[in-house]
Formats: sequence, structure tokens, C-alpha cells
Amino acid sequence: MTIIGIGGLLNDSACALVRDGKLAAAVEQKKVARRFRPGELPGDAIDACLRIGGVRASEVSCVAVVRPFHSGPEAALHLALRDAFPRAEIVALEHHVAHAASAYYASPFESAAVLTLDRAGDFRCGTRWRAEGVRLTLEKELYYPDSLGELYGRITELLGFQPNADEHKVQWLSASGGDEFAGLFLDILAPGQGGWPRLDRSFFDEGRRSAGGFSRRFYKALGLADGAAIPEDMRAHVAAGLQQAVERTVIGMVPSGENLCLAGGLALNVLLVAALERSGRWKNVFVQPAAGNAGTALGAALHAWHNTCGGERRVPFDRLCLGAEFTAEEIKQVLENCKLRFRYLLTTGETTGTAVRLLQEEKIVAWMHGRTEFGPRALGNRSILASPLNPYSTENLNIYIKRREPFRKFAASVPEEVAGNYFDVGPNARFLATVGRVKPQHRKLFESAVLGDGLVRVHTVSREVNPLFWELLHAAGRATGVPVLYNTSFNLFGDPLVSNPRDAVRSFYSSGIDAMFVGNFLLEK
Repeated sequence: MTIIGIGGLLNDSACALVRDGKLAAAVEQKKVARRFRPGELPGDAIDACLRIGGVRASEVSCVAVVRPFHSGPEAALHLALRDAFPRAEIVALEHHVAHAASAYYASPFESAAVLTLDRAGDFRCGTRWRAEGVRLTLEKELYYPDSLGELYGRITELLGFQPNADEHKVQWLSASGGDEFAGLFLDILAPGQGGWPRLDRSFFDEGRRSAGGFSRRFYKALGLADGAAIPEDMRAHVAAGLQQAVERTVIGMVPSGENLCLAGGLALNVLLVAALERSGRWKNVFVQPAAGNAGTALGAALHAWHNTCGGERRVPFDRLCLGAEFTAEEIKQVLENCKLRFRYLLTTGETTGTAVRLLQEEKIVAWMHGRTEFGPRALGNRSILASPLNPYSTENLNIYIKRREPFRKFAASVPEEVAGNYFDVGPNARFLATVGRVKPQHRKLFESAVLGDGLVRVHTVSREVNPLFWELLHAAGRATGVPVLYNTSFNLFGDPLVSNPRDAVRSFYSSGIDAMFVGNFLLEK
């Protein structure tokens, strides 16, 4: 039984492949093709999934595609799918059904409440479900424009960032703000029946097409002249007021209980996830880590496995590195074609030992091994690394390599079995989908990664899921006494996460990274 899931066709298209009850591959189009046209099938991602899974298109049993999948007539897309997969049953899923399926079926729970929240998937911008066994039952819907994601996008634009792209910047900026505007944003959200938001439209001026489209009433509540730019010293407080109000609102949208699952674009907000974990209203919280539109491809494949193909056994979901990997010969060919000088490291010990030595010398290291991560976060296969003992590491990473704002901090990767020695963090940290707190005795050591109030992005690494990265962290611990490395995604200037060796070479030589490990190959500047 081979199932293809296709999602995000209007934004962040992706493909996932379930074969014989196992998640064999998941690939985003932008990582393998660097091009995207809304409404177009992600052909390169589909080809990559078939190649990774070792199947032909003619062997695919079912193709599940997620709406909205076209802005015009849909017949052409249906014909294209029939042509590409001649023997497959074609099924279509609504957007929030796919989000809910990705959250619940990927979770370890046999029953749960499921909440999906995004900007505007298919007129709906939120849903709540009751999940039992393999059945999802819709309980409540939230309709556009009463959208938490829409409000977050408006504030993103108000603060000078790009809406539908830079919402994560507002999240990180909020960590250094106070609570003076939380009440204002709670008034805007105006939670109605059952605690669900009903946005007060008097705070918006639909005739304004810039700066988020806010009204005179909104600016007056901020204490500003109508249409004034947000002063620099107020920006973090506005972001914090929004974040705090969103957290309080979401916490009230689901009755307390045993298990909660979360997906949709708003679930990429790790501060929100951490607030749900800390609320004490649920014993367990699980967020599907590729929670945005690309993750609907995963939800489509899992939903089809259970609901179209009759699969009763859950598909295991214990790792997110589901993309392509490359052989030594493939890597060597790229390096030689680019006429680069390199060293070949014969053993795992030589590879990790050399990396630790360079990190101790306060070098910034790119680390590309194994399969590409699915989703927006680097989990140790496509990462840029630095030592927390390097006092200039975050400055070098932010200013000279990533070229991004100083309030955007880096993750601390740590072996899961020793994470509790340094941080307080929950299980979603294995996918970098939440934040933790630095233990008081280590605040000084990790101060350059602290977001505010002791918060830090924590990535817990297990030996079973990523043995090479786990060994690197322990090698760093043996050398320095601290088995922790700062980790950020191996990409530059808003590009997608690097996927193949040629992407890695291009990013390496376009940046201030000092050394790069690509498989067993080492390149230094």
C-alpha cells in the first residue's frame, strides 16, 4: 500500500509518502527546486519522495490532495494527477482536516482534543476536534476574518516586517516586552461564546492598505497619533501584548483534559506551545512540528492511510529528517566539479573530533549529514553550529552569517538524557517546537541564547533518532565539560534550508562560515 499526500499547493507545497504503514519520505518543493508557482503540483518534491521510497508512480495506490489547491478551474489539476498516477485513487481533503490529521495521527495518543489554527485555510481559520482511535470528529469551527493568524500578520506589518513571512520575528521580539498592551489585544480579540475570539472590527480601518490597516481607535489605545509609526522603544511591548493575548485566548479555546494536539501555522509559534505546556490544563501537549501548510501533505497521507485505505495501525512518527541524503560519491562529484579542496575523514570519531576542535577554536561550523529535515527547523542534519563557550558566537552568527536581528536567538542542542541538567523543557523540544528555561546555575553560561526571563530554545537529541549528532554533542561534552552546541538552520538570506551538496557549497562560500562538514568531507576557508 503506497500513499502520496500533497498539500500547500497555494503556499509551501510539499509531498509525503506512506508506504506499507511507514512514513517513508516528506519533501518540500522549495527545498528541492527553489521555485514555486501557486496551484502547480510540486513535481520535484513528488519525484524526490518516489525516489526515496523506492517506488514508481504506477505503484501508488492513493493520492490525497489538500484544498485549496487551485485558484481557478480544478479539472486540469485532477487530470494532471490521473496522468501522473494512473492506478491511484484520487481523494481531496479540506485544509483543516489535513491539519488535524497531521496533529493527531502523528501524536502518540489514542485519544485527544485537537486544535488547528492558521490565517485563512479554506474560509475557516480554526477548528477543534475530538479524536478517538482513528476517528476525528469536528466539534467547533472558527471562520475568517476572526483569525488569530490574521491579527498576527497585521501586527507583523505594523512593526515593519513582511506579513505572511516574518511573523516569527514578532514572536521573538515579544520575549523582551512587557504586558502593558495585553489588555488592548484582549479587547481586540474579544473572546465570545466558549472563549473563542470574535475580532472587534472597530480597531481596523479597511480603507487603509498599509501598516496593518489599524484604525484611529487602535492608535489612540497605544497613546499615538493616528497612523503614527511605532516608536522603537514601544515595538517589543506591542509584540508582547499581542503574544500574551494570543496565548491566553488559545488556552481558553479547548476544555482541559488529558491530551491536546496542535497544528496549523499558529502552532509554529513556540512561545504559544510553551504556554500551553505550562498552563497545566492538559497532561500532555503534542505539536506537529511541520505545522504550517507544508505539513498538510503529511496529514493528507496519514488521513488517507486510516480513512481511505482502512489502516488501523498508527504510522510511527519519531523523526522529521525525511528528505534526501547523498552518498560519498555524489558529494565528491559536486566538490570536484566545483574544483574545491577538501579532506576526507575516514571515521565517525575523526569527523566529530575534528568538528569539536574547530568549535573550540571559536570557529563557526556548517554540518550537513544524513537526510534533509522536513519543515522549517534544523535538527542536526542541516545546521550551522557554534560553541556556547565562544563569547562572540551569537554576534558572529547573527551579524556576519545570518544577517538578522539580535533579538532572534539560537537553539541549544543537547543530548536528551542530560538535558535536565541544564534546562527545564518538555517533550516537544525533540523537534525544536517549544522553548524551555535555563536552570539558574547555568544562566551565565547560556546568557547569549536567553530570550528573556530565562527562556531558551532547546533541542533535545536522542541517540536512536540522530546518532551522529548525538555523538558530536557528547564529544563536545568530553572536550569542554558542556555537551551543548548552539544550532541554527543552514540557510542564508531567507533561502530554504539547504538540501543537497551544491546548495551547501553555495551557502558556505557566500557566508562567513569557517568550516563545513558534508558527510565525511571537510572544507575549510
